[in-house]
Amino acid sequence: MPATRFAISYSPVSEIVLKLVGMGPARSGVWVDAESVRVAMGWGFQAEFPRRSVRSIGPGTISWWDGRGSHGWGGNRIVNGSADGLVRLELAPESRATIMGFGVRLRTLRLSLADPTALTTLLAPPTH
Repeated sequence: MPATRFAISYSPVSEIVLKLVGMGPARSGVWVDAESVRVAMGWGFQAEFPRRSVRSIGPGTISWWDGRGSHGWGGNRIVNGSADGLVRLELAPESRATIMGFGVRLRTLRLSLADPTALTTLLAPPTH
């Protein structure tokens, strides 16, 4: 299966600002293939983890103080260009990511996506 790309959503202002710092739409996205999920927001965030690590995926939320870009703490990360199209992925086992070149833990990942339903449908764990 070739990788399918999902675009990160950006507000008009965030798109301008994040393009200026190398984290705009052309350098960002989520790529899913048969085995793995890769997430990037330019040089600010990079992660790759096995698809089977996605334990749950669903709607995400964000607070006004969460801002835009790539940030987080304690294994909880946000990669967003807007407050729209948010999804939340729970990973087990936890994975690793890099934020501005520094290695960090990754257990929960919130993303703003142009098409959150498509990613949710593709990555939803099978129900028995």
